[in-house]
Amino acid sequence: MKSEFDDLIVDFSRFYILTILYEGPNHGYSILSRFRKRLGKEVSASLVYPFLKKLEEKGLVMHTDKPIGEKNRKIFELTEEGTLLCTRLFKRFDKLVSVAIEASLETCANCGCKVYEGGHREVIDGKEATFCCVHCAHSYKEELS
Repeated sequence: MKSEFDDLIVDFSRFYILTILYEGPNHGYSILSRFRKRLGKEVSASLVYPFLKKLEEKGLVMHTDKPIGEKNRKIFELTEEGTLLCTRLFKRFDKLVSVAIEASLETCANCGCKVYEGGHREVIDGKEATFCCVHCAHSYKEELS
């Protein structure tokens, strides 16, 4: 069944703009900068600003004017309805995201939990092992003894 908001998310760029807004209020230039910094790609102001205007017309985003430096900037923030939309979208795509990050996950050699970033590594019997924490590494070594 098609939602009235389905036409808002026509590509990844718009979806990512929503994720930036979900993290907190931002002005347009900040959205452009975060997009470029995180994805290493440029997003056009001619995509961002009309999208923000459309979100505002639908009641999903509101803006306030705030002085930043010498300029007044429009600070965009999700409304309660906009936050609910993002939550529904994230839930809809959670399986897709899980599959996408699965390749980046490692498994703790002791407890078996998934480790996305960081973790603890130790060389045991000449082989590097990944653990979620130093406590699991310690428990693993105790079991080997």
